[in-house]
Amino acid sequence: MYRSTIYCSDYCHNSYLTRIVITLLSCFFLSAAYASTPKADPKVEMGISEYSKTDQEHARTQSKKESKSTTDHSLLKELKGPFFSGPEVTKVCLECHNTAGHQFMKNKHWTWDYKHPKTGQHLGKSVLINNFCTNARGNEGMCAQCHAGYNMTDSNFDFTNQDNIDCLICHESTGTYYKTPTSKGNKACSIMFAGKPAIEWEKVAQSVEMPTRNNCGKCHFYGGGGDNVKHGDLSSVLFDPPKDVDVHMSREGEDFTCVTCHVGEAHEWAGSRYEMTVNDEVGTGKPGMPRETASCESCHSAAPHPIDTVKGIKLNTHTSKVACETCHIPEIARGGVATEVDWDWRTMGKLKDGEGFKLKEYTQGDGHHRATYKSIKGSFTYAENLKPMYAWFDGTMNYTTIDTKFDPSKGPIDINSFSGSANDPASRIYPFKTMHTTQPYDKGNNTLVYMSLWGNDDSALWGNYDFGKSIAAGMKKNGIPYSGEWDYVETLSYWPVNHMVAPKEDAMECSECHAKEGRLSHLDDGSLYIPGTQKNEMLNIIGLLAIFGTLAGVLGHGALRIVATRMRKK
Repeated sequence: MYRSTIYCSDYCHNSYLTRIVITLLSCFFLSAAYASTPKADPKVEMGISEYSKTDQEHARTQSKKESKSTTDHSLLKELKGPFFSGPEVTKVCLECHNTAGHQFMKNKHWTWDYKHPKTGQHLGKSVLINNFCTNARGNEGMCAQCHAGYNMTDSNFDFTNQDNIDCLICHESTGTYYKTPTSKGNKACSIMFAGKPAIEWEKVAQSVEMPTRNNCGKCHFYGGGGDNVKHGDLSSVLFDPPKDVDVHMSREGEDFTCVTCHVGEAHEWAGSRYEMTVNDEVGTGKPGMPRETASCESCHSAAPHPIDTVKGIKLNTHTSKVACETCHIPEIARGGVATEVDWDWRTMGKLKDGEGFKLKEYTQGDGHHRATYKSIKGSFTYAENLKPMYAWFDGTMNYTTIDTKFDPSKGPIDINSFSGSANDPASRIYPFKTMHTTQPYDKGNNTLVYMSLWGNDDSALWGNYDFGKSIAAGMKKNGIPYSGEWDYVETLSYWPVNHMVAPKEDAMECSECHAKEGRLSHLDDGSLYIPGTQKNEMLNIIGLLAIFGTLAGVLGHGALRIVATRMRKK
């Protein structure tokens, strides 16, 4: 009877005392258990569940403006549904927008493929190797979360099927849309997206509009494996940035979306990491005017500084040699979100009790903890408020591809390099983020490697922690010759800086560059005289005398003309 009363106490009207006893006993045993359990280290997170939260869903943060569209999609009966998948929504979209599919299938967001018009190199996410997660090729099941299509599981994806186009990833505006991997990962990755609500297909379909920064940012802000990892000037802070972080995208500034500058026509958008417009000679200088390129000159012209001051006039003479970004983006990784500057794959594979883990020992400016170690990736170093690296740049990038042979004894290998010089009229001094990585390579062939990272088999690195198996599988899967020997090599990659434009009052002062240890001192190789950077004091004096002499001549000439005019009037 006693045991029966205990079990039924929650349902008995006359067992109030029994419930009190049970509660007290429960508290006692729970307290004892808690006291005897070792407290978990808040900096250690077990498992490799980083992809269970991709931060790819954000409520719209931009101030809602009255739409200029002539169609309210929420009123279209065709979009009432019901829908049970993305391709079903796409079919309806293409019934009205009947040329959009043909247009979009030429876009890099769809093809992941690009032939460089100057170098002839075969580029694009489908073939390139980087020094972050290394390669999308062979790992499409994971990387397809950001592909603007459905059902990409491997490189055999049908690029001719318009039904596979994902219209929603660029056009839905609810912030609730997300994409999951198209193939299974290792057991350790099986918890991905657990507990996420089902997508309301009718709701997201009826919300479509021109792309907002949410649509672009949920992929581009998280490239390379996390928030601001890759670019340094593209982070989640740009969803709703303060004015001192980005004067163009801030609500207190211009409240631009990404497509304000990356203007589009026929589903092609201006802007490219492969071939950039560094010295725009066709910019209209008028905001909102049609143009085919995204550049500062497109709105601000090639002489943006006020000509009613000597400083403004002098600054305008810099624009033919110095990119606007150089002075107006003094630091990157601003606003509290750090960027990665070093990645060491050599430490990958450490386990705790046979399980992968993350160690979060870096606290960035916004208070979030960032992983300095991950079992599946190795060790990381971060930086915030980082001064860029500066170099002469003509807009053309060259890449080390899977078949490029190199000499690993000659120092870090450039994953990508750039061309430009002081003697080239098309070149400017440009800011870059530099990324350093120690990663595997084919020791016998002296080439980079494709690795099998994602998958539900024993060849996937993110589960077996075995570089040998991962490289062998990745190279075989893609038909690439492999010597069977691998080692580590240091690599560098360079990311041109274009975002996080500061207000004009926060632009760099002249003394930042015109100094012996200034930002541009390493560029003073004799091909271009930069006053203040030379160690030859006599040359500096001559340069300054020339500048002030010219100024005095101009002012003196003006004064004489004024005096002469007054004398004639007398």
